[in-house]
Amino acid sequence: MTAQQARLLMLSDLMLLGVAVVWGTSYGVAKQALQHYPVLGLLALRFGLTFVLLSPTLAGLRGIPAASLARVAGAGVLLLGIFLCETFGLLLTRAANAAFLISLCVVLTPLIEWLLLSRRPTRLEWAAVLLSLCGAWILAADGAGSLSFHPGDALILLAALLRAIYVCAMKHSMGRQPPPALAVTALQAGVVSAGSVAVAMAVAFAGGAATWPLPPLPGFGAQGAFWLCLLYLVGACTLFAFFAQNYAIKRSSPTRVALLMGSEPAFGALFAWLWLGERIALSGWIGGGLIVLASLLATVRWQRAIAPVHDVPGVAERT
Repeated sequence: MTAQQARLLMLSDLMLLGVAVVWGTSYGVAKQALQHYPVLGLLALRFGLTFVLLSPTLAGLRGIPAASLARVAGAGVLLLGIFLCETFGLLLTRAANAAFLISLCVVLTPLIEWLLLSRRPTRLEWAAVLLSLCGAWILAADGAGSLSFHPGDALILLAALLRAIYVCAMKHSMGRQPPPALAVTALQAGVVSAGSVAVAMAVAFAGGAATWPLPPLPGFGAQGAFWLCLLYLVGACTLFAFFAQNYAIKRSSPTRVALLMGSEPAFGALFAWLWLGERIALSGWIGGGLIVLASLLATVRWQRAIAPVHDVPGVAERT
């Protein structure tokens, strides 16, 4: 390896670690934003702004068959369900719980792939499933100062399941000539934003309200923290993360990618502890650690640890 290759590898590792950090902290930041604005409004703003910023990339969808675009948009509806469950769940549980439990999607994906795409899980993947179940059980154990099982945890688990289904659905819908990834992200961000507004209007209509269902936007003064959170979610957790992972995963190995990205839940729990003041007992760290370990077992290609990576399932799908 030349000195230049070594520098590029170090840069890619730092970028992947940066993605893990910002994705891990996104739970705490989103939870703080929810103190100023409701779930549906936050989702509409976050993904609406993402859609606007990425809208120039929609030109890459020209020439894509209508059936393929319909499947991608349909997966966007599934993505809407993921973020509804994830964000409402985050409102009802601790950010540390959400960071650990959402990573179960990595372990659930082989099972969903078996059911939908007829690919039987390997022995190592079965071991990861069992290990993750043990971790989730320990994480849900109630005790003094421990990470107890909150009602929102069920929504986070449902979001993890839907995310696993989404990964398999996207793999099936891409076909032999997949559309540009940024264009897909822009299209699905638009679906999530419009869907959030539609859900808010449907709920308001069902309740007999005839006015705009979302409250006025927070101000830039006393509620300026909301806008900082929103900019962080859009800029760091979506735009930077997407660019960084596409740059880095083509220059690193599967083992390095899995190890760096698998640290996301740990950063999420650490940020919740430091920033939000959430108390995490030893049992919480043990249960969460087992889930992280299970994710690593499910993602690392142990037989080809030094092969170059061109596509890492479950990494590029997050927005």
